[in-house]
Amino acid sequence: MPVTAMVQAVSPNRTGVRPAKAASAATPVRWRVLLVLLPLLPLFGQSFHYWKALPPLWALSKAFPLLSLPLALFLFRADPPPFTRQLLLSLLWFLLVPSFAATFSFQQGFFNGLTAQVKLLPLLYFFSFLALLRWLRPTTREIATGFLICAAVTFALLLLFWLLAPQSWYVTTYKVGDAPIFSADNRGNRIRMPMYFGTIGMFYCLRRFYVQRRLPWLVTALTGFGLAVAVIRMRAMVLGIAGVFTITAVRKASPRWRLALIALAPVMVLLLFTVPYLRTVFETDSTSGFNVRWTTFTEAVDFLGANPLHWLMGVGTISPLDPGGLFTWFNHFFFLADITWMGVLFEYGVVGALLLLMLPVRGLMLGNATGSTGTSPFLGSLEDYLLYVLLISPLYPFTLAPGEIAIIMATFVYTLERKRRVAPGLQYAV
Repeated sequence: MPVTAMVQAVSPNRTGVRPAKAASAATPVRWRVLLVLLPLLPLFGQSFHYWKALPPLWALSKAFPLLSLPLALFLFRADPPPFTRQLLLSLLWFLLVPSFAATFSFQQGFFNGLTAQVKLLPLLYFFSFLALLRWLRPTTREIATGFLICAAVTFALLLLFWLLAPQSWYVTTYKVGDAPIFSADNRGNRIRMPMYFGTIGMFYCLRRFYVQRRLPWLVTALTGFGLAVAVIRMRAMVLGIAGVFTITAVRKASPRWRLALIALAPVMVLLLFTVPYLRTVFETDSTSGFNVRWTTFTEAVDFLGANPLHWLMGVGTISPLDPGGLFTWFNHFFFLADITWMGVLFEYGVVGALLLLMLPVRGLMLGNATGSTGTSPFLGSLEDYLLYVLLISPLYPFTLAPGEIAIIMATFVYTLERKRRVAPGLQYAV
């Protein structure tokens, strides 16, 4: 998946767009726009958010939600964009309610509790990234080119790491809570590559295949999937990509092929689970980590107890500034991310869980409102990523990288705004 192929992927004579859109599609890419966009996309996409091996980039990624926030001043010179009210109300709940609840649940100060919610600050990227897009005024093609160059670089680095990294780089023991780039465990050698752009690139290639019916696009998408299976070895990622691929194939197929795909689905599932580490999703022994997650789950349920307010509003969590954290409170390796949606209920309550769930759901609505996700492979791939986030949420909570959702929603809103400038009389239900 070379960089040049990704750049050529958005060439106007290959997009499959309708003639009415040919003029906008033929607009050449302005590389001065990409020179601004490309260095910032990995930061907005949280590519370095968990790469502690690169301290400067890791620290910049952690601080970037606040560093980029002044861009929002540019945004609010005009009418507030769609989704603003929902996002602000959700952020208020996520920041204030669990922080207040934790003062009673864990006897910590309110401001200490606020520090536990910094993980959700990347949701502010909706405002800062949308403001950046309004300032740069890129075309959809230019945004797509930026995303796809990042995807190509992701796969190029992944291949280089896989081929050139010596075995000594793969660590077998590391501190609880760390996620080293190279590790070796019961799944074999693994490379924890940030795959936000790479995953969108795979979805894009599959959609381009269905637009053009050209085999190289399908081969590229399947090659990327193969690398995810063989090199990254992350169960949630592999199952999520396979799920989106299947849904896309069923939606795009003719009625006859759709029936054939549905009939073959059980066989494809069985083939997928011939991969040993994927079978561990259903295993309950200690090597699968199920016993730790089950202990965390039962202790979380017991802690919530029979108090309806605990279930409705959550009990918050302990500040990451506390060196012991939830470990010392529960005398156990207690990670809320391990129990995914139960962890969300524990921290934010039923109300908070519904607010969180509505973020990607609203994103799908915004994508549908653009009217382009069915004809634009790039916008369609962003919609696919939101579906992917929902599919893997029982295994991997999207509280770990909420900025990924935020910049997709900002892209959809920007697309809507560009369409309204072209046709001011049109109304979009968002």
